[in-house]
Amino acid sequence: MSPGVTCDITPHEYYDPNLGMMADYTSMNPLMPGLGLVPDIPVIKEIIHCKSCTLFPPNPNLPPPATRDRPPGCKTIFVGGLPENSTEQTIDEIFGPCGGIIAIRKSKKNFCHIRFAEEFTVDKALYLSGYRIRMGSSTDKKDSGRLHVDFAQARDDLYEWECYQRMLAREERHRRKIEEDLMRPPSPPPIVHYSDHECSLLGDKIKEDGQFAEAVRVLLTWLERGEVNRRNANNFYSMIQASNSHIRRLMSEKAQHEKEMEEAKERFKTALSTTLAQFEQIVSVFQAASKQKAWDHFTKAQRKNLDVWRKQAQEIRNLQNEQLMGIRQEKEMEMSDDDMEDHPHSKHPEDSAVSQAEALKEENDSLRCQLDAYRNEVELLKQEQNNNQPARSEEDNTHSQQLSFLQQALQGMQTQLIKMQEELRRREAELEKSLEEKQQMNKEVQTLKEGLQNLQSQKNTEKTQLGVLSSFCLSLLMNSSKCTLLTCYFSRTGIMSTFLHVHPFGASLEYICSYLQRLDSKISTGEVEALLSRLPCTFRQELTGVGASLEKRWNFCGFQGIRSL
Repeated sequence: MSPGVTCDITPHEYYDPNLGMMADYTSMNPLMPGLGLVPDIPVIKEIIHCKSCTLFPPNPNLPPPATRDRPPGCKTIFVGGLPENSTEQTIDEIFGPCGGIIAIRKSKKNFCHIRFAEEFTVDKALYLSGYRIRMGSSTDKKDSGRLHVDFAQARDDLYEWECYQRMLAREERHRRKIEEDLMRPPSPPPIVHYSDHECSLLGDKIKEDGQFAEAVRVLLTWLERGEVNRRNANNFYSMIQASNSHIRRLMSEKAQHEKEMEEAKERFKTALSTTLAQFEQIVSVFQAASKQKAWDHFTKAQRKNLDVWRKQAQEIRNLQNEQLMGIRQEKEMEMSDDDMEDHPHSKHPEDSAVSQAEALKEENDSLRCQLDAYRNEVELLKQEQNNNQPARSEEDNTHSQQLSFLQQALQGMQTQLIKMQEELRRREAELEKSLEEKQQMNKEVQTLKEGLQNLQSQKNTEKTQLGVLSSFCLSLLMNSSKCTLLTCYFSRTGIMSTFLHVHPFGASLEYICSYLQRLDSKISTGEVEALLSRLPCTFRQELTGVGASLEKRWNFCGFQGIRSL
């Protein structure tokens, strides 16, 4: 039967290195395996004498006995190879010196399970694996055996280990909670409730710069709590007004800071201009020294040093000049941004197009001025070159490089100027086109309005004429008892037209006949139907309803031609 019990700790997790020696094993070597004292030194096992048995060490040349993986929290071992005549007392004599034993479960098949009180005692018990045991001085086979000690899995060990792990987790959570509480910032002080006294104090605090933030926080809390009512509304209004007055103080402080920043920029710009002027003077000194009148009187080493100094001065001068130009460009960009902020959003796309055209014109003018400045600088350099005619080739190369650089810049400016002019022409053409389209759309809208008014007046006129005709026919029908067939025809047509006009959803033939028979009892249904069928442009028959409710209705359609217009 193989061993059976578990735990969740590694073999070395709760191992105590200060295990010490077994008190009852006088002949046991203290450098036993599993104690972790000196693992590299070979261990010499000796004979162990007990009261009822003797343990003989295994052959040192044999390999160490194999063991299974240690279960976590293991306190139980499996002991095999016991003599048949061994008892629990014998087992207690052998393994008792290792540590406190809680239980011994012996089987009839020469093996047992031993559960210790501590985990480190299991390591001491494993030291006895491989020993041969003999009961007393007997040589009987039933009184001898070979011990095999191994780890065993036990549910009790696993349960105790899990409980211990949960306890460690609780302690760790408690420790982290304490650390978080220590690291958590202190809670803000509680906000007092509203009262007239607190309101007066808060009004004074709002007017002070040092206590403004705290006072506004209290005021905000009062407003969110709903402390405002009709009685104290004036007090809250005065505090809100004081908060609003703080805006003016903030704006004045901001303006003061901006003024100081502008003054600092101006001072920096002035100092940089002064430094640049001094650099120009130094470069002029080197240029004067490099002329032939003074150059020939210097030694070779002095000329070399002068050359190096002149180059360094020119490089520094160029860097300073670039920095100054960058500051000026930033200032120009800020001014252009301010101009754009003055006219933030145009109310109409035409206004935006006009503003863009004006901006392009201004940029075109500025580019033209820069182009003229570059041209003047090129001409001055050419004149200076023709007048001075320096003797050295290095100075010629420098002037030629400057000329080529300026020519390239001039060409780039010209190209950019041409592009800007083309863009300006294109924008102007688009603007003119949009204006023409707008005028054309206005004309079309006016034409449509006039046509609509004409149609409405024509419709009203036709309705008036139809009403006059109907009233005339009715008057003729009521006043004359003897009318011709034509007069009767027109009167009946007018009456039916008027009747169906006031019934927009139509009327059945019987309904129309019943109405006409009130005026003329001699009229028949066939005559009415024949009259309606003769005028398809004025009367139209339609089917309405579904299934059993299907019905034929006559509608007046004389005005549909006018509506389609």
